[in-house]
Amino acid sequence: MAPITDPNTLSNYHAVVTQFTCVEVTLDFESSIVSGYVTLTLKALEDGLGEVVLDTSYLDIKKVVVNGKETGWTLEDRTEPYGSALKICLTEQGKPGESIEATVFYSTTDKCTALQWMEPSQTSNKKHPYMFSQCQAIHGRSLYPCQDTPAVKSVFDISIRSPYPVVASGLPRGISDFEAGTLAYKFRQDIPIPSYLFAVASGDIASASIGPRSLVYTGPEELLKCKTELEEDVEKFIEIAEKLIYPYPWTTYNVLVLPPSFPYGGMENPNITFATPTIISGDKSNVDVIAHELAHSWSGNLVSNASWEHFWLNEGWTVYIERRILAALHGPQYFDFSAIIGWKAFKESVKLYGEEHDFTKMVVDLKGKDPDDAFSSIPYEKGFNFLYYLDRLIGRKKWDTFIPHYFKTYQQKSLTSFDFKDTLLEFFATDSEASAALATVNWDTKFYSPGLPPKPEFDTTLVDVCYALAQCWESIDSAQFQPNPADIAGWSSGQLVVFLEAITDLASPLSKESVEKMKDAYEFLESENAEILSRFLTVGLKAKDGKIYPVTAETLGKWGRMKFVRPLFRLLNDCDRELAVATFRKNENFYHPICREAVRKDLML
Repeated sequence: MAPITDPNTLSNYHAVVTQFTCVEVTLDFESSIVSGYVTLTLKALEDGLGEVVLDTSYLDIKKVVVNGKETGWTLEDRTEPYGSALKICLTEQGKPGESIEATVFYSTTDKCTALQWMEPSQTSNKKHPYMFSQCQAIHGRSLYPCQDTPAVKSVFDISIRSPYPVVASGLPRGISDFEAGTLAYKFRQDIPIPSYLFAVASGDIASASIGPRSLVYTGPEELLKCKTELEEDVEKFIEIAEKLIYPYPWTTYNVLVLPPSFPYGGMENPNITFATPTIISGDKSNVDVIAHELAHSWSGNLVSNASWEHFWLNEGWTVYIERRILAALHGPQYFDFSAIIGWKAFKESVKLYGEEHDFTKMVVDLKGKDPDDAFSSIPYEKGFNFLYYLDRLIGRKKWDTFIPHYFKTYQQKSLTSFDFKDTLLEFFATDSEASAALATVNWDTKFYSPGLPPKPEFDTTLVDVCYALAQCWESIDSAQFQPNPADIAGWSSGQLVVFLEAITDLASPLSKESVEKMKDAYEFLESENAEILSRFLTVGLKAKDGKIYPVTAETLGKWGRMKFVRPLFRLLNDCDRELAVATFRKNENFYHPICREAVRKDLML
């Protein structure tokens, strides 16, 4: 394997590596603090090892014990954006292969970026507080001391004491030790995982079955709606993915539908995907997010990028598998239909950064940079389009033999783009036809060229009608076209999304009058589907339709998903900066810290 260098960790993971992590903590909802200890069992890799260096960020370190004896430690000055290195002294120098047990007693602080604590008033039934974590990419270090790099994976034992039900990224092992109104919820993760996949949530959480190996967790009032939305599809998704790759390795696949401030569509925490409530649209049109997060069970969770510079290995593969699942379930044209929607997001992300920006490359340089700043649809879609290119280049039948080989070769490991390349070439080395095809690949261009690659010829069967209607709207002021609800009768939510994105792609924005006609004819403002509503708001903002401004501001107080929040804030800022800033100030405590900081940068506050 290629040497792994992760520029986004302060830990000395090349000298000593975590193999086992035991987390035993208490959740204090009154002070919004997590306190307790973490025990890391590490293996020395170098001779003469004199210290263990861990990542921390805004943690209050109490004491450190190594191999049963309290030892000296220092917390280095903070280095932005990576936090403070915790240097633990080893009184006896470690030798290669030697085991070291380091226990750190600590608590989080009010600056913790991995956690969001919610008052009862911020939850749906307004009865109890709630908290949840989001550790990707480098926020795990603000929740517990660790080697916070995807290059390091360990088994986990987890004990979370809370007055409310708890879910975490492992298999439940029981509830015990009642004490002062709290219980200790215990979990075990026997498959080694990186620090960014450690996850916890606690609050007024209920559960229901959505399949033979799946549960949905959410608030009691939302449980029936979430169960109805998900129960017909989850097991189908799992079975299709198993046929493409190999049997699901994590025993259970569960989904936690979080409060609306969750900043992502989903987070692929092992055994329990954390999901945004925006996927619950009432028409099942957004459950492809679950197909995506499920695909992460192999791509990302089992086989991980070795550093965030190779993030496309996680997300490109996951998008590819997600679209293969959708195609198997609904028909091959849905693979291309989803890819067309993805290309639009890809194009917009490239435009936002600039076509020559380093973050538009597939393999990026993150030295001294925050991985969150590089987060966009680019690693998802550029990675997907590269894999789809290889799929077509080699041929689907042969390509499909490589997929399980790749995931078996690197299961429970982390790899770089160069490992992927070597494995692919080696796998097809005895196939002269495939090898000849792969010899035409310019790997440096694929890995390091900024901007958009050549666009594939997608099957447009499902989108042609959407583009045709968009053309009618483009000429509405000079033509005889009269909008009518029948224009979109029988359309899927995805087709409505494509239509609205085609409108935003027009050479000139619609007039304000046209936006109002569209609103009245198609009733987009009445939609409960966030994918549709967000795009119609985009159409209105680009048209500078003042009637859309307050609706956008109100909506921004209901969603925390960055996919919707960040673009809408940028557009509202262009239209009415005073309103955009006031809307952010009003809702900034509603947003997760990751989203809050991203929007603050977008608005240059």
